[in-house]
Amino acid sequence: MQDNTPVRHRTARRRTLPLAIGAGVTAVVLAAGMGAIANAAEAPQTDAGTGTLAAPALVGWATQNGGTTGGGSASPVTVTSSSALISAMQSSSAAVINVSGTISISGMQKVASNKTIRGVGSSATITGGGLNIANAKNVIIQNLNFRNASDDSINVQYSTNVWLDHLDMANGYDGLLDIKRTSNFITVSYVHSHDHDKNMLLGHSDDNASEDNGKLKVTYHHNWFDGTNQRNPRVRFGNPVHVFNNYYSNVGSYGVASTEGAGVLVECNYFENVDDPYHLGEGDSGPGTLVARNNHLVNSGSGQTGGSVASIPYSYTCDTASSVKSIVTAGAGTGKI
Repeated sequence: MQDNTPVRHRTARRRTLPLAIGAGVTAVVLAAGMGAIANAAEAPQTDAGTGTLAAPALVGWATQNGGTTGGGSASPVTVTSSSALISAMQSSSAAVINVSGTISISGMQKVASNKTIRGVGSSATITGGGLNIANAKNVIIQNLNFRNASDDSINVQYSTNVWLDHLDMANGYDGLLDIKRTSNFITVSYVHSHDHDKNMLLGHSDDNASEDNGKLKVTYHHNWFDGTNQRNPRVRFGNPVHVFNNYYSNVGSYGVASTEGAGVLVECNYFENVDDPYHLGEGDSGPGTLVARNNHLVNSGSGQTGGSVASIPYSYTCDTASSVKSIVTAGAGTGKI
């Protein structure tokens, strides 16, 4: 299938590049310096609720299906204890929840629909347990550290329109950020994940095609996969899954895996010290399709591609791949918004 998405590249002279997504596309690194000029739509603005800078504009799959606004204009509440956090995020009402300090929770605690959960400053931390966005819609999680979860740090299942943004995630037990079971219309952006093995899973089982086919549409952009050994992400069924402008550093096993009929577009990423940046199939999972274009490879393997990928339906801006390392290391994680 052809991709007619208006892809905008940041450059001193910006132009629209309609590029086809299909087998045999040659990755060409565009002129250097295109990441130097910020998109005006992404210029930070002061957030009245926290006094910090607001996040860049939402990009990717979470803009679709009516968009993702979280708690919207609800009056912000600040929580400093596990009981207050759990009560606020499990309320049936729309809520904007500001997390202050370190909060220890146990197990996987559910997040209900129409919630924004945002850390205050750079030190706001969830530890001990994880957030379970299950059977929910319209959720935003931003500017939080996650440490030492007893299961997943964040689990998304049977949920739509979720934006996970500017997080710092490490030392989980299972996955740091797993998305599964028909979840759809999700963006993962500016996340710094490190000190962990199995990072981000998309689609939990080869046997779940009846539920997941046509779903699991996720965008991963401007994330820093920092020594995370595998699953950056590992994809089943979703098509198209969009992986762009991420920085991969010192990844031991592999970067992206497209399996079980998934279709993954991998573009404008920076791979450094990654022997296997992307491939088809993984373990017992059969291959999907994968198209790679405009990536920048430093001391890394060439990757494996094959097949075609469905069209991306939204507009987005690709930073030049060679500029992605500096952009992402400066912008990903907490305390940056």
